Amino acid sequence: MFRVICVAGMPGCGKEEFVKVAQERGLAVVRMGDIVREEARRRGLKFSDDSVGGMSHEERVRHGFGIWAERTVPNVKGGVTLIEGIRGREELEVFRRAFGKKLVVVAIHASPKTRYGRILQRGRGDDVLSWEEFQRREERELGWGLAEVIATADHMIVNEGDLDAMRARCEAVLDAISP
Repeated sequence: MFRVICVAGMPGCGKEEFVKVAQERGLAVVRMGDIVREEARRRGLKFSDDSVGGMSHEERVRHGFGIWAERTVPNVKGGVTLIEGIRGREELEVFRRAFGKKLVVVAIHASPKTRYGRILQRGRGDDVLSWEEFQRREERELGWGLAEVIATADHMIVNEGDLDAMRARCEAVLDAISP
């Protein structure tokens, strides 16, 4: 079976937990953020939200807002593959053209307060640290059309509870869309 599952959500919503559940099922995973971070490494950029996020945005402006999706498509090899990190409607359109009816979109939602707390706890190098930085990142990603992707997703997971509840929701969605 060939199927592509795009996972969308604001930073800190729980996309990574969905990825973990999918990997436990043996699904292939392609992270769009890894492709962005690899480009940042190639350019010798410092890993911060401003530098990596800024470079990512500059590439979108220069090459079109679907550029990161175009760079992701060749990494999808077949079977059931999860693409994590879709950020906008143009990216979604690239994936729809590439995968057609085999594409399913899953959105994960959590409140800004919940997400900010998670971001502070995870301590990734390109994460924001202040509430003001968090808000700037929110505005930037919403400006790419992420809200539209979330609003039109085929499946929605609300992640405001504990980890066990989130994992159960992920399992249920994956049961509904993959063998």
